[in-house]
Amino acid sequence: MKTARAAWRRLEPVHGMIYFVPEARRRYAELGLSARAGYFASRGAAFGQASAELVISTFYNFNPDLVRKALDGVWDTATPQQVLEARHAAASEALRRAGIHELPALDEILALARRAAEAACERAQGRPLFAAHAALPWPEEPVLQLWHAQTLLREFRGDGHVACLLSEGVGALESLILHAATGEVPVDFLKASRAWPEEEWADTEERLRKRGLLDGDSLSSEGVLLRRHIEDRTDRLALPAYAVLGDADCERLAELAGPFGRAVMDAGLLKLG
Repeated sequence: MKTARAAWRRLEPVHGMIYFVPEARRRYAELGLSARAGYFASRGAAFGQASAELVISTFYNFNPDLVRKALDGVWDTATPQQVLEARHAAASEALRRAGIHELPALDEILALARRAAEAACERAQGRPLFAAHAALPWPEEPVLQLWHAQTLLREFRGDGHVACLLSEGVGALESLILHAATGEVPVDFLKASRAWPEEEWADTEERLRKRGLLDGDSLSSEGVLLRRHIEDRTDRLALPAYAVLGDADCERLAELAGPFGRAVMDAGLLKLG
């Protein structure tokens, strides 16, 4: 389980950069979409003309009012296919800027990541955001194939994570605040990008303190245990994707993923904005 988590985490920058790079903002702007509208539309376009309510339910921790405003009129401006094409073009441009296409292990890591992603496709039940992306055709370009494979692995894990949050009674804003309390991501970025009203954020923090999950602005010991429990369950739910590789190939994927993730980081593709 630890090896599978390492493989996912180390390769995740290859997918995650699409939410930060200027190539994406430029491509969405060419379609007449703001960066915020482009984010929700591009990740939701696998559903087709995704409604705000569908995006709210599957993306989970965004302020619903933000999603409704961002998606208002989007599908009158651009079609889902146009948005998906823009997303793919941006991903290819950005990853090439990072030199992913020049790394010597591209073919090997692609073969492993694709095997894992295709194994996940056999377990799509109950994972709506993953299933929508799994129905998309595989790109022809190797760099984009790797990006698509990690996209599938990310959404497969993400849908499982949402299921864990729901089963533990952790709501959308509660999950965001508990994440902020870990210190892994700047709280100001999470507040700005998820756009929950400050008063609602403060009220939810107070409820979490009363539940014993927060100690000030940090996780309490009970909060740490809950977070660990949720992450461990999320890992277990993600295992079907990686089990097909076996221990040796999963370890190899984790080993190979390091240089690819670092290339993205070193190129500045994950700068928070």
